[in-house]
Amino acid sequence: MYYKNETIIIRAFTPEEFSLFSTLFQNENVTRYLPYKTPEEYKEMFDKALGDYKEGPFSRWGIFNFENNDFVGMCLARIFLDNPEQMEIGYTLDEKYWGKGLGTEVCKALVDYCYSLNHKKDIVAVTDLDNIGSQKVLLKSNFKRIENLKREDRELAYFILQKE
Repeated sequence: MYYKNETIIIRAFTPEEFSLFSTLFQNENVTRYLPYKTPEEYKEMFDKALGDYKEGPFSRWGIFNFENNDFVGMCLARIFLDNPEQMEIGYTLDEKYWGKGLGTEVCKALVDYCYSLNHKKDIVAVTDLDNIGSQKVLLKSNFKRIENLKREDRELAYFILQKE
C-alpha cells in the first residue's frame, strides 16, 4: 500500500516510527471510541504491522502530511475478523487533523486499495455507536449503515460498501 496526493501520503511504517504510532494512542480523545489496549498491546500491533508488510496485502500503515511529513495517523485494511467474506478498513487520526476532510481522503484511498486487490468481497467498517464523526465520513464515502454488530462486550455501528 502506497498512496500519495497533494494532502497526504499513506505508506508502510519503518521500525523507527513506533514512537509516532504509540504517541497517537496516548491521547484520550483519540482513543475515546477504541477498545482499551495496553502499551504492550500497541507494541504487538505495530510489530505485527511490520511483519504483515512481508506477507501482504493487508496491514496497518502510517498517514503523513504531504507538505511537511508530519504524522497524521494510521489506517488499516484487513480481512474482517467477524466475517472472513468481507474486508475491513479503518483509520485513527491525530486530534489536530480532525475536521479537515482527511478521514474522507483516507477512506477513499483504502477503498481504492481494496478494490485494486480484485477480491470479490464487500468492504466494511465499524465504529463505536457514539463516534458520529467517523459515521458521517463512512456515509459520505458511500457506505451504507446496516444492523449493529454485536460482540460479546460491546455493540458497534456496522457499515458496508457492497462490491458491484
